[in-house]
Amino acid sequence: MNRDKQEHGFFEKAKSIYLNRAMHIAATEEKLRYLLEKASLKWKELSQNPTFAQVKYQVEVFIRMIRAHVNKQYSGLSNRSLGLLVLGLFYFALPTDLVPDFIPFVGYVDDITVLLAIFKSLQSDIERFLDWERERQL
Repeated sequence: MNRDKQEHGFFEKAKSIYLNRAMHIAATEEKLRYLLEKASLKWKELSQNPTFAQVKYQVEVFIRMIRAHVNKQYSGLSNRSLGLLVLGLFYFALPTDLVPDFIPFVGYVDDITVLLAIFKSLQSDIERFLDWERERQL
């Protein structure tokens, strides 16, 4: 199975299982803040892990996007995009997902695959957000 098919398969499974929960979280500021806290803590714990080197950029962008949305600084996210971002961070922060994280190496493959698939599917939203960030820094 090639990587694109594998990514798509994990993404679709995660979507079918967790998207409703992600949309429920996305609809509530308090739950979004809690998710940000959990995902940020897990990211601090795993950011130096070489397994996550390939998604370091993506996770950090997802966290910044949701944080800017929650803080009402950025309003460019559709409900769909916010839901997918939340799905990615929720899946990442969830200790028991399709492949539990405690299984060495393999336990993180699904997390990485889902994060990369979401990043790819939201590429235009992410580019707009990054442009917005650059403009704010001027």
